[in-house]
Amino acid sequence: MNSGILSRTMQLGWCSSTTVSETCTRNPIYMQALAVAQHVNTVVLKVHCSLPFRVLGVQYFISMTRPPKAQPSLLFRQLFEKESSTYTYLLADNAHPDRPAVLVDPVDKTAERDAALVEQLGLKLLYVMNTHVHADHITGTGILKNKIPEVRSAISRASGAKADLHLNAGEKIYFGNLYLEVRPTPGHTKGCVTYVTGEGPDQPSPRMVFTGDALLIRGCGRTDFQGGDASQLYNSVHSQIFTLPKDTLVYPAHDYKGHTVSTVGEELKLNPRLSKDEEEFKRIMKNLGLPYPKMIDVALPSNMVCGVQDPVAT
Repeated sequence: MNSGILSRTMQLGWCSSTTVSETCTRNPIYMQALAVAQHVNTVVLKVHCSLPFRVLGVQYFISMTRPPKAQPSLLFRQLFEKESSTYTYLLADNAHPDRPAVLVDPVDKTAERDAALVEQLGLKLLYVMNTHVHADHITGTGILKNKIPEVRSAISRASGAKADLHLNAGEKIYFGNLYLEVRPTPGHTKGCVTYVTGEGPDQPSPRMVFTGDALLIRGCGRTDFQGGDASQLYNSVHSQIFTLPKDTLVYPAHDYKGHTVSTVGEELKLNPRLSKDEEEFKRIMKNLGLPYPKMIDVALPSNMVCGVQDPVAT
């Protein structure tokens, strides 16, 4: 091989400044890797190396053929309502010209804040989505629909609640080039779903999962009302959430101890309820002894109709 070919320099962080020798050019493994790499990228190279030629060639080949990392386009905001300790999540495709967005689990008391933020950020809100029919607060869906008329409400079909869009298992809710996948996670209520960010090079990485009350940070939602069932919740979380990659970020609908985010791997290991076997989990849930939810009699009927009571006939 003519030494004139090696006319430009590639610096590798773990190499010395010793110039490749004629012996290097005669090494068949190195030459094969170099030939393939030059076919992929026509830049000619002068390699500085003190490691074995085989290692250099393989490392060089990998570095030249690895696809470029996709630039993230997700705009994400985690918002909090302190009275019910509820998290609301705003997601938008920041790279799309329309900057389309979705809002997950809004609260009536902070709906004005959410609408103002959407306007400030120049977003086009497409969907307001609930993970389930909440019993501890009134959803902000109805208020947001009145303020932003083109917005559509969404909730699971199994919930039985009123909405513009009734979601089924496996559906994908697109906002620009990004999407949320719908996963059924009943057990806290019969209509609970979990929303998971998409999978692929153009989707957020690591993935994100919005678990509602099915999975909380070091906890889970109660199972003693609204068609709840401890066994069903256990199997929902283990089959639909705990099967996600361990670095998946967990964003629940509530937190009462100041936590903001966890991971699937953390909850698999550290969740004091759902890390147990199913029988132990059912025993724990049966003996929680929780009081009757103070907002349930107001929240449930309102949330069955998007958070705004239908006018009473006179």
